Amino acid sequence: MAPETGNGAQQPAGTAELLLEQVHRLSRELHPGAVTLPEVTLDSLLDRDLGLDSLARVELLNRIEDTFRVRLPEQVLAHAETPRDLLRHLDRGEQQPEKPASRPPPAVGRDREQGDLAPGHAATLVDVLAAHVAGRPKRLHLLLEDQESQPLTYHDLDHGARAMAAGLQQHGLQPADTVAIMLPTGLDYFFTFFGILLAGGVPVPLYPPARPSQIEEHLRRHRTILDNCGARFLVTDPRVKGVAGLLRGAVATLERVDTVAAFRGRAGDFTAVPIRAGDTAFLQYTSGSTGDPKGVILTHANLLANIRAMGRACAVRSDDVFVSWLPLYHDMGLIGAWLGSLYHGCLLVIMPPLSFLARPERWLAAITRHGGTLSASPNFGYEFCSRRISDATLADLDLGSWRMAFNGAEPVSPVTIETFCRRFASCGFRREAMTPVYGLAESSVGLVFPPPGRGPVIDRVRRGPLVSDGRALPASDQDATALRFVGCGFPLPGHQVRVVDESDRELP
Repeated sequence: MAPETGNGAQQPAGTAELLLEQVHRLSRELHPGAVTLPEVTLDSLLDRDLGLDSLARVELLNRIEDTFRVRLPEQVLAHAETPRDLLRHLDRGEQQPEKPASRPPPAVGRDREQGDLAPGHAATLVDVLAAHVAGRPKRLHLLLEDQESQPLTYHDLDHGARAMAAGLQQHGLQPADTVAIMLPTGLDYFFTFFGILLAGGVPVPLYPPARPSQIEEHLRRHRTILDNCGARFLVTDPRVKGVAGLLRGAVATLERVDTVAAFRGRAGDFTAVPIRAGDTAFLQYTSGSTGDPKGVILTHANLLANIRAMGRACAVRSDDVFVSWLPLYHDMGLIGAWLGSLYHGCLLVIMPPLSFLARPERWLAAITRHGGTLSASPNFGYEFCSRRISDATLADLDLGSWRMAFNGAEPVSPVTIETFCRRFASCGFRREAMTPVYGLAESSVGLVFPPPGRGPVIDRVRRGPLVSDGRALPASDQDATALRFVGCGFPLPGHQVRVVDESDRELP
């Protein structure tokens, strides 16, 4: 008998079998050395049973669409837990004709006011926003590209932040209290972050759960961070609020877990509090993938010094347009994309990470549409675009405006760089725009940048001396065993780098 889908329809047995074959094949590719693999059934859990993480799910979704010639909604990545869930979505995708693409949001990044709008006198992030509100309240600060285009001016950000600040104060927030943020990319995130700052609190960004079924496990993992930072409030979405009882008993300081709507007050009720350059702006925690998450205290002075240094190194102007899909809980997305754009008066065009993962062409299409000049991604994002964006899509892309394509947050691959530059050269992408960078949370975000327009520098190093005694010696072009390393440039203005041995002695 044919498998039954969630809407009562009978799926052809061949469809289910072909789907399971795709899942099994991907599982086998991801575990090449495994002697045995778990049995793949319609009810196998994609993550727990089969070991398919978020990127593996993306690959599976792409293979399913290619195999069955359908286009599935991107929400499948977040909500599908088993092959049976995929089968239900596949059934709907086969039976429903694809809707015509909605009209893309209008280009807003071109012909923007030129010059330097950065408030050089600002001592805090709050000063930065206040300067923009006073000088250009109706100027577009960011454009959120999600299901629909949502613009946000400096006045809008200030008004929404004041409403959040007033509500937090009414709930008893005191200066220096920590407030954790577990929200997806959206306007509420920006209001909440700045609302906490205005009220004198300390934001603590946390990454939200990827799938509803993981909420309880997700909260348990974040208990360490919440306890370590002494969070008083957690601002989150309704899904997390429903299981918030798991946290209250485990985190002694946590008084309330609630939604943005529940915390929001009236902007007119906000009471300003003094904020100084040396005050903590937010706490940045590591992922904890190699142990307990580690927190880094970043003051307003730290952040502005780093943002200004990156701006000088990259010759950032207020008519630049930064296009980002990076998550806001990550320093490259939060500081590099959002807060950097805020300081310099640039337009930020931002989309949720899931939009990029489901359809990587959306990132490059946004750069095309808005004349993006700055954008950033970990190395895998460039590799992902090279592999997943079809030849047919290339004709619609114009990347000639992109002057700095930052590549960092993980090891930078020379193969990825060369492949991306070659694949998108026909779209106007210039090799000189590829900008490998290095940074770490302890320096806010950026530390080492190359000069604008230099392009990637790839060193060839002799394998033997490096492996045997750690000496990096140049290799000849004829050395087929040479290792290749991508150079990330020079320390930012006002920053220093020390290269030391195991005994903390500086190396020449």
